Amino acid sequence: MTAATIAPTRLRHAVRIGLAALAISAFGALGNPAQARGPEGIADVAEKVIDAVVNISTSQTVEAKGGANTMPQLPPGSPFEEFFDDFFKNRRGPGGGSKGGDSGSGPPRKTNSLGSGFIIDTSGVVVTNNHVIADADEINVILNDGTKIKAELVGVDKKTDLAVLKFKPTKPLVAVKFGDSDKLRLGDWVVAIGNPFSLGGTVTAGIVSAKNRDISSGPYDSYIQTDAAINRGNSGGPLFNLEGDVIGVNTLIISPSGGSIGIGFAVPSKTVAGVVDQLRQFGELRRGWLGVRIQSVTDEIAESLNIKPPRGALVAGVDDKGPAKPAGIEPGDVVVKFDGKDVKDPKDLSRVVADTAVGKEVDVVIIRKGQEETKKVTLGRLQDPEKVQAAVKTDEPAPEKPVTQKALGLDLAALNKDLRTRYKIKDSVKGVVVTNVDANSDAAEKRLSAGDVIVEVAQEAVSSGADIQKRVDQLKKDGKKSVLLLVSNADGELRFVALSVQ
Repeated sequence: MTAATIAPTRLRHAVRIGLAALAISAFGALGNPAQARGPEGIADVAEKVIDAVVNISTSQTVEAKGGANTMPQLPPGSPFEEFFDDFFKNRRGPGGGSKGGDSGSGPPRKTNSLGSGFIIDTSGVVVTNNHVIADADEINVILNDGTKIKAELVGVDKKTDLAVLKFKPTKPLVAVKFGDSDKLRLGDWVVAIGNPFSLGGTVTAGIVSAKNRDISSGPYDSYIQTDAAINRGNSGGPLFNLEGDVIGVNTLIISPSGGSIGIGFAVPSKTVAGVVDQLRQFGELRRGWLGVRIQSVTDEIAESLNIKPPRGALVAGVDDKGPAKPAGIEPGDVVVKFDGKDVKDPKDLSRVVADTAVGKEVDVVIIRKGQEETKKVTLGRLQDPEKVQAAVKTDEPAPEKPVTQKALGLDLAALNKDLRTRYKIKDSVKGVVVTNVDANSDAAEKRLSAGDVIVEVAQEAVSSGADIQKRVDQLKKDGKKSVLLLVSNADGELRFVALSVQ
């Protein structure tokens, strides 16, 4: 064999060895379920904590909407329509009415529902979702071994959808503790245990898909998103890390079918622990209160206020009886830091204020006219009235008199007695009233409407349409792209609106 033939032979031999090594490596990977399916610790976590996870059974008395002979609602022309029509007519008395003079409303009946929960104290303290036990006449806790025990409600917090229950244990219990949800990283493995579709004691696993997720379900949204299978009945159940600590309470899913599609949301343990402590101590939530109304800092508003990059929570109004007023916080201020924590948007401020103890003095960093200032505020307590006042929109009458000025796509007039009466504007509201809005203007897109009152333009008070036009003309000369308006509704509630001046 010559040298010319040795090299290809060795090459083929090396290739065979390489392919064999790849085959062995691939077989090893496929033959190791732990690597293919997730970490081995999942089974250990499940075994350690499953006895602390409970089913929540509730019953509720509801008014029946129809009697036993109520005709099912079928689409017109359905092949079953004639069958059910004959069946129900045969069961009714003369004239097609229900037998015995029944109006069809029927007696009240009981409905049952099932959810999940978990024990956090061996004395019999259970955490679950508020919506699992809402309006229940009776609540029962079902342990992993099937033992059913009546429970009583300790307290609820509707804004975070959490509830605490208490029951008297008949034997020693297993309890779990809260972990630190702030330490979670995207891709960390998590384990959900609960009662999906009333199957009880079901374990699923997945990863953390996202953190601090805001899905606009409440004022303090900051959910953990996971792809661990969560279905109906998992609500109120725990989400564990691989140390067996609770890092969330499974609360919501997004699903067009009602089943898991890999998008589930859990209230983070940092929020849950604080809410549970207060519910156990007071039976209610005592949240901090700053006494301001806030809105987002849009790109246009940020440009008007010389804030780069856009950030923070814009103060649109200050409560006269709130803690912010004596601290010197004013409409137009932008809160960028609260008690040492950065504020990126209004949700950040709402959450951090709510989580801060009532009566605590905190530093609030604001930006006012492009400069940072620090205000000291002693937080009050947020009152949470049950009744919600619904805003009633009334038809706006057409203007009776010619407007005095047109600017920014708005018809503007100085406030007088007739205009206050027409738009029901309170005497305390000062400024220039909008009597008409051009449908194709930026003002219409920003939802300004007749009856709104422009209080300030570029943080200067105005009292006539001419004042507004003068300020707009000056901003155009200064090269500004937008103008910041402070706008009041008829009741005096303020908001900021940035309109293009181009």
